[in-house]
Amino acid sequence: MGWREEVERALEEIEKFVASHEEDLQRFKEQFLSKEGLVGKLSRLIREVAREEKAELGKALNTIKTKAQEKYEFLKQKLEEEKNRFKCPEDTTLPSSDTLKFSTHPITKTLGEIVNIFKKLNFTVAEGPEIEDDWHNFTALNIPEDHPARDMQDTFYIQINPPILLRTHTSPVQIRTMETHKPPIRIIAPGRVYRNETVSARSHVQFHQVEGLVVGSNVSIIDLKATLDWFAKQFFGPGTKTRYRVSFFPFTEPSFEMDVSCTLCDGKGCNVCKYTGWLEILGCGMVDPAVLENCNIDPDQYSGFAFGIGIERLAMLKYGIKDIRLFFWNDFVFLSMDI
Repeated sequence: MGWREEVERALEEIEKFVASHEEDLQRFKEQFLSKEGLVGKLSRLIREVAREEKAELGKALNTIKTKAQEKYEFLKQKLEEEKNRFKCPEDTTLPSSDTLKFSTHPITKTLGEIVNIFKKLNFTVAEGPEIEDDWHNFTALNIPEDHPARDMQDTFYIQINPPILLRTHTSPVQIRTMETHKPPIRIIAPGRVYRNETVSARSHVQFHQVEGLVVGSNVSIIDLKATLDWFAKQFFGPGTKTRYRVSFFPFTEPSFEMDVSCTLCDGKGCNVCKYTGWLEILGCGMVDPAVLENCNIDPDQYSGFAFGIGIERLAMLKYGIKDIRLFFWNDFVFLSMDI
């Protein structure tokens, strides 16, 4: 590349350079204004170019220096203004001149995506109370008082006799729907749930779920897999692969855990998927006939499937969020993320 092309390229780079941090400003200075930068490099060329080109090169160098210095001062002033933008004015009684802008909360955005996907399959949204009784939260779901599955969920009890509690899942909405509606039923039940767990980067005492329920004539495992496979491809992308592992839930039989191919490594293996290439995203299964009977639905005539999705987990996987506590802190930087 000749020196004329280098000069043109330098002027173009100076014009396009954007500085968001002090480090960018320092990089600009080293790249264009230092002895080891572009100006220094072109200055050393004066000894090598033909005599008739020296004056032209010298003039071009002066142009670059002037443009670079002007751009440096402009970027420096802009960064300084940005730094002072949130400083308190001297008169704190005056209204703020700036309007802080926030993006949509990741939970709200993720929940909206999930709801919109299932609405395309004619699912309707059902809601229920966050304070529940023992029947709807446990017993009707085939979890009697002495069932070991209750040990899986540390519950916040508001009252012991009769038991009143903060719901541990949104499955009670499914029970309430089956008690009041005849099949066919096709619902999703989004909402906040509560469990008495130690707060850490991976767990919290409150989180959000979307549970789904389909009940009708001749509903089969094929319907379950077709629905959830389609959801995974809609949410994570058309190339997403799925697999099902046998599991146990007292309200479904058979029961499965559903995995998707890791969204970060495309199934090749990374530290997020523990080098398996798979990520667990939900539990699902065919509704246990005992649950249908508890809701006065004839299991000989109807069958169904159900699934439960943790919204925080999907948001963390899709947007690369590593700490679940961020969803509940009023952190300005996190809430300003453009995701």
